[in-house]
Amino acid sequence: MKPFRRCQRILILSLLSLSVFAPILFVSHRLKNLAYTGRKDFIEDLSNIKYRADTLKLSAVEQEAGEGLKEPRKVLYEDTDVVSSVSYSLGENQDDKESGNVGDITDTAERKENVSGTNNESKEGDIQFQQREISSASGEKGQINQALVQHEQNEQSQSRKVIDQRIKEMKDVKSNHPIQKVNSNIRRVADKINEMKDQMIRAKAYMTFAPPNSQLVKELRLRTKEVERVVGRTHKDSDLSRSALQKMRNLEASLSKASRAFPDCSAMATKLRSMTHSAEQQVGLQKKQVTFLYHLAGSTTPKGLHCLSMQLTAEYFALDSKERQFPNQHKLHDPQLYHYAVFSDNVLACAVVVNSTVSTAMEPEKIVFHVVTDSLNFPALSMWFLLNPPGKATIQVQSIESFEWLSTKYKRPLIQKATDPRYASELNHLRFYLPDIFPALNKIVLFDHDVVVQRDLSRLWSVNMKGKVNGAVETCRVNEPSFLQMDTFINFSDPYVANRFDVNACTWAFGMNLFDLQNWRRHKLTTLYHKYMQLGSKKPLWVAGSLPLGWVTFYNRTVALDRRWHALGLGYDSGVVQGDVDRAAVIHYDGIMKPWLDIAIGRFKGYWSKYLNYDHSHLQRCNIHA
Repeated sequence: MKPFRRCQRILILSLLSLSVFAPILFVSHRLKNLAYTGRKDFIEDLSNIKYRADTLKLSAVEQEAGEGLKEPRKVLYEDTDVVSSVSYSLGENQDDKESGNVGDITDTAERKENVSGTNNESKEGDIQFQQREISSASGEKGQINQALVQHEQNEQSQSRKVIDQRIKEMKDVKSNHPIQKVNSNIRRVADKINEMKDQMIRAKAYMTFAPPNSQLVKELRLRTKEVERVVGRTHKDSDLSRSALQKMRNLEASLSKASRAFPDCSAMATKLRSMTHSAEQQVGLQKKQVTFLYHLAGSTTPKGLHCLSMQLTAEYFALDSKERQFPNQHKLHDPQLYHYAVFSDNVLACAVVVNSTVSTAMEPEKIVFHVVTDSLNFPALSMWFLLNPPGKATIQVQSIESFEWLSTKYKRPLIQKATDPRYASELNHLRFYLPDIFPALNKIVLFDHDVVVQRDLSRLWSVNMKGKVNGAVETCRVNEPSFLQMDTFINFSDPYVANRFDVNACTWAFGMNLFDLQNWRRHKLTTLYHKYMQLGSKKPLWVAGSLPLGWVTFYNRTVALDRRWHALGLGYDSGVVQGDVDRAAVIHYDGIMKPWLDIAIGRFKGYWSKYLNYDHSHLQRCNIHA
């Protein structure tokens, strides 16, 4: 019994050993065959080794691919990728099916090496079967490609339809945009108003043809008044009411009746021409009146400024003589400092010039301001700067009456005849006496009182004057509002002028000028100025004012400064470029619309008013506001 059990155990162990080692031997033999044929890329993926059922499909693929394809697997992957892309666009189920076929064909490639020794008859039959399979597969592939092309065409047509629909919707939205509706409504109302105005003009013309008290004249007068009231109450951004349109139709009916009564077109044309001429004359008179009123407003002192001067004058005379003295008077004659002069009778204007210059300076302690005024405004200006000293800068206020040398040396300057007293005032012409007013100085910058300083001016003092006397910004660019020619203010029809000056010489502007006083004294330009003043008083060589006399006095003695130093036009031209204003070191309100007046240009007034403290008690009491 025991031997039998022993044999049974041996047999069972043998069978177990065979079941364990037989698969190992079989797999190792297969791996050897794969390594021999060079298919090493299949060793790592043993899970793809399946059955021999699809082995012969690879041969058919080789025949179809041609001699140049040595690796049928890559060709099969290309075909399968195409089929997979088609099946993905058509549906996920087709994709899964084609992916399975790829796996089967790969398994066929793996098993091909093991069946190389099979009989030829079975191989030929398998090859024929494979060719039929390939032909059917190529037919299916062509159908799939055709389906893909058709699918893409359908998608493109659908996308075009969607785009066209969206464009149409955008056009509909744009046409129904509320802003466009408002603009079209404004244009429609404006056209109706213009039509009403034309009707009123025709009605007035017809009323001159008919007898004064006729029924037609009464009817036209009544209809015209109704339409006039409609035009007066209608705004361009509001719709016309039904009653307004009805009144317009009523006037048109009356005009039709009048045209039948007076059909003579030539008489109507003559009447309309005379009405046009009369309207043009009225417009011209109104423009002259507006110009006169603007000049009147520009030359009149506002009530607030007059109040301020009176208060400051009263306070000044209440001070002791010691309290009227300004500090740092030892700096007044130091030529190493930056000396600025302004001649004015306006307290607020001088305050802005001084405050803006000092507040923008990098070294305010080197600034010395010389303010010269007349005897009437000397107390007010002195009191203002005593109450509001300019920080670290030094200031001096002088009266023109204190210049005794003016009457002894030059026998008092001649007074020009001018419609505007500002142009003929002594303060305006005092600029031609700078070397005598400041005998200890070599250079000085002269400001008009209607300027604002926006940048530090220390670099201005190092400008190369090239031996000239006057440094100024030129005004001879044709396309700019500040453009001026020599013959604008100078009479070149006179032989004396025509022989000495060039009409095409470049002009320049006062407002901010750098003067070399040493060269001024060397060329004796003040004496030359007096000579031209006497000639101008005998015959009309130039218009009144300091600018034409400056052009002839400093003729060929002026050097052009960079335009960024001085921006002009803020007192008469609302179209000055904003960038030019912001970049300029000094901005000039030349013109009649000064920043302290109600007629000032609004967009430029803030540059001036920010240098005034409107909460100041004196400004509050005189009701002076920004």
